[in-house]
Amino acid sequence: MPIHIVAPGDTLFSVAARFDVPHLLLAAWNGLRPPYRLAVGQSLGVFTPSRLYTVREGDTLFSISRNLRIPILTLLQRNPQLGGRAQLFPGQTLVLSFAEEGTRPAVLSGYAYPFADEGTLSQILPYASDLIPFTYGIGEDGLLVPPDDERLLRLARQYGARPVLHLSTLTERGSFSTERAAALLQNPSAWMPLADAIVRTMTEKGYEGLDVDFEFLGAENAAAYAEFAAMLRERVNALGYELTVALAPKTSDTQRGVLYEGHDYAALGAAADAVLLMTYEWGYTYGPPLAVAPLPSVRRVLDYAVTRIEPSKILLGFPNYGYDWALPYEAGTTRAQSISNVYAAELAAEVGAEIRYDESAQAPFFTYTAQGVTHEVWFEDARSCSAKFALVPEYGFRGVGYWNFMRPFPVSFLLLAERFALMKR
Repeated sequence: MPIHIVAPGDTLFSVAARFDVPHLLLAAWNGLRPPYRLAVGQSLGVFTPSRLYTVREGDTLFSISRNLRIPILTLLQRNPQLGGRAQLFPGQTLVLSFAEEGTRPAVLSGYAYPFADEGTLSQILPYASDLIPFTYGIGEDGLLVPPDDERLLRLARQYGARPVLHLSTLTERGSFSTERAAALLQNPSAWMPLADAIVRTMTEKGYEGLDVDFEFLGAENAAAYAEFAAMLRERVNALGYELTVALAPKTSDTQRGVLYEGHDYAALGAAADAVLLMTYEWGYTYGPPLAVAPLPSVRRVLDYAVTRIEPSKILLGFPNYGYDWALPYEAGTTRAQSISNVYAAELAAEVGAEIRYDESAQAPFFTYTAQGVTHEVWFEDARSCSAKFALVPEYGFRGVGYWNFMRPFPVSFLLLAERFALMKR
């Protein structure tokens, strides 16, 4: 996939003409909306269709799929302008195939809250291997606390994504509870009743996997957590499904901090069928302006992880968001606003900011001033996606896990489809 960096004077139409692609497709690939403003320095992913089709009167997505023997989900993957929907109009241009399409199998998983926008999920789920509703909690009584997940389960089935039950120690207040995790992990007699409830819920609702995410455990709970995960894997494997464990981004066995010490990479890697490395949040809500997932920091985690965990078990964590910081940054006071990667580029175009690219972090950023306040924005774009997704074959990983599927980012999903054969159930 060529990546075009917008220069002064570029327009959507001039870039489309330069690469000989329909401008509406170029806009759809990059999440551009009318009036199609571009920012200097913005990256545009340019894909190369090898077969196009012009919709005729009476065509439906089903009839095109049947007549051309192309699965509907494949048509939806190749045409993000459809938004995951089957509605067509005469004269519309559809991509039937791209010159480059991946053959290496890879998993694409992602999380979504129950209130996720259905239109956004409909755009993303044609690409997804797994959808993970966030989250089943554990109450103070040790019992399972379910979310309102029926809508997400319906969408997962509609788009051929495997629904995965997410178990965490997130409380009703929206934070991970060390105390609630410890109460469970230090009481093995409570493990089996909870596992029974999980298995029963998976069976009743049609979940086809389990993802466990206990954070801020501390070293005192590390061994019990690995034993608990091994027990859950045995129960889930008996159903024919897999257990995935989410891991904090560690770089050594001796890394200090309550977030890291509770995750024994070797023990949890052995206990689980797969792991998600949460390789993001170096730049975070309350921290200073910084790339969310700077590549050198990500690599340090990966280099350590593969010494403790079989690479084929690993999912690379990917941040489907950026941050906007108001300056000057003041520790304990400044709170960055989370924004979508697509909106970040829109904002740069709207305020006339030039997007720059940090070659070390492999991440785009820009600054702007609004109402007398200077802002600094870090996000992901086609270039940073390309750099991160290249890590999957380099390290021999299973695939990519998004936090999260709540925001559109079409160029990233098209790039994954170009690089890999995304696995569907």
